[in-house]
Amino acid sequence: MKPFTTAPAEAVSALREIALLRAMREWLGVVSPASPQGMGDDCAVLDLGASHAILAKSDGIVYGRHFDDSAKPEAVAAKLLKRNLSDIAAMGGTPKHALVHLVIGRNLSSVWLKEFYTGLAECCQEYGITVAGGGTAQGPDGLFAADLTLLGISGANVLLRAGAEIGDAIFVTGELGGSILGKHLEFTPRLIEGQWLAQQSGVRGVIDISDGLAKDLPEILPPDSDAQIDLAALPISADAKKLEKQDKRPALTHALTDGEDYELLFALNSSVNPKIFAADWKKTFSTKLTKIGKTRAPWSAGQTTTTASPTGAGID
Repeated sequence: MKPFTTAPAEAVSALREIALLRAMREWLGVVSPASPQGMGDDCAVLDLGASHAILAKSDGIVYGRHFDDSAKPEAVAAKLLKRNLSDIAAMGGTPKHALVHLVIGRNLSSVWLKEFYTGLAECCQEYGITVAGGGTAQGPDGLFAADLTLLGISGANVLLRAGAEIGDAIFVTGELGGSILGKHLEFTPRLIEGQWLAQQSGVRGVIDISDGLAKDLPEILPPDSDAQIDLAALPISADAKKLEKQDKRPALTHALTDGEDYELLFALNSSVNPKIFAADWKKTFSTKLTKIGKTRAPWSAGQTTTTASPTGAGID
């Protein structure tokens, strides 16, 4: 049976990412446990009966899709590792061990590959990670794809995407938009910040922003709810504003949809004073923290405030 099709309706591109993941879980059946033990969160949480759970994450990069010839090989390697680190950060965990698997064309430069691994080693040393193994497979000329599996350990409290309630405040770290100008390669995973959040009362509904705020926000909303977002409060990056001048798309649009920000988005229980929480954050970190809105009951006719729907429709 051929693995590819010319019928658009039969192609995986006809499925959105969320629908595709749902289908995969259905195809796997009983061997795919529900989140957080299985697919559905930033990492799988593997409870082995110890005091801390194992966090497992796998993500990859492909030449021509996630990087191009302008990127240095060491920066490509760092991106591969750090996009996985960002998911560990969203769970409040500590990274430990990695497995790396490559699919490479025969004409891949050995000099490029050496610099890739040298960069990977340097980045692993920075975050205290050992590369425990992996593998390679030969692909067609011109192909380079790398997948990294990262194992970490949780703290006493594991941060999950689920758990937010109506009335919770919504916060985001850092600034958003314009990642294509460099941040998608040179970013800092919010590991320390995530570990701190895991120790705070009232923090729940946590995700790292990889696909853009408009797409990732619905993932943390409670069932049958919307988000009331103050667009004027969004921390828009200088690069997003720079892109606005280049492509004439509003900086706000870049902040909402560009993706690869690798910032943490989370909800804070309404019982916690958000001003006190933000003040405690500021005492601990130089990383920017912004309250951008709150979760609320579903939007209804007559309301005029800006919302993000849990269906993924985006920001109105």
